[in-house]
Amino acid sequence: MKECILYKKEKNHVKCLACSHYCIIPENKTGICQVRKNINNKLFLLVYGKVISHHIDPIEKKPLYHFLPGTNIYSIGTIGCNFKCDFCQNYEISQEREISGEDMQPEQIVKEAIKNKCKSIAYTYNEPVIMTEFAIDIAKLAKKSNLKNIYVTNGYETKECIDFISNYIDAMNIDLKSFSNKFYLKNCKAKLQPVLNTIKYSHEKGIWIEITTLIIPGENDSEKELNQIAKFISSIDKNIPWHISRFFPMYKMQEKSFTPEKTLQKAYEIGKKYLNHVYIGNINKENNTICPKCKKEIIERHNYITISKLKDSKCPYCNEKIAGVFE
Repeated sequence: MKECILYKKEKNHVKCLACSHYCIIPENKTGICQVRKNINNKLFLLVYGKVISHHIDPIEKKPLYHFLPGTNIYSIGTIGCNFKCDFCQNYEISQEREISGEDMQPEQIVKEAIKNKCKSIAYTYNEPVIMTEFAIDIAKLAKKSNLKNIYVTNGYETKECIDFISNYIDAMNIDLKSFSNKFYLKNCKAKLQPVLNTIKYSHEKGIWIEITTLIIPGENDSEKELNQIAKFISSIDKNIPWHISRFFPMYKMQEKSFTPEKTLQKAYEIGKKYLNHVYIGNINKENNTICPKCKKEIIERHNYITISKLKDSKCPYCNEKIAGVFE
């Protein structure tokens, strides 16, 4: 447990500044995430140093396709979340309310990443914004060892939070779960606009951004909505990769069917009208990167084995600069 940085004191409570819920937290209570608690009118992070899950992953699993492709990443998460998604794939830890986890301090996490020859650390599995002070303490040490830092996030960071993390977080995969505020309110107990704000502002701050949308049948799979998402991403930067992810029945949406392949293909075709890089995930399909200029394959991927043909971040066939971080 450690005192948080992202909060301010008010008369009889504290106001959390980490996520866009901006929770007003009375004495001895927690915010929506259940891990940031007001103790004697100070806000404490209950999961500081409490890691519920840690693994070595291919970076493509995050998913990040244009950020250090072919490298391994050390992934960590804690319990808790500021969303309550009915389709959560990690609900066992994200919706857990009892504070638990393996004791791991920032120094140990960085050492583990280095020992396992990882090039970066991911704050993932649950929502990293709720443990931001812990993540940034790790990231500061990681930077000194030339490790990159990645948030895999639902995009509910506040402007204050992005300003706080932007010197240490190199990349973010942000879930854009829908382009409907009604969807967010019903299925996530959150709102759409803060997510759009995070995508825009994080990009402005120079953080490498990739977007993921889980396509849920009957919920966010209309052509109108898919067009809205692709147009929005393109309005910021047509080089932002869009990951279209297949839904499998999970948690409170077990009555739903998995996403048909034709729906994923439709989303892909819509995305390619606006964006240079669109990928389909959660399906046995090659996700090769195509040069937007000459249309040749420049990064090959299959079963998390990645072969890059890039030379100095450029297409080897036409010398086109490919957007991303490749070294």
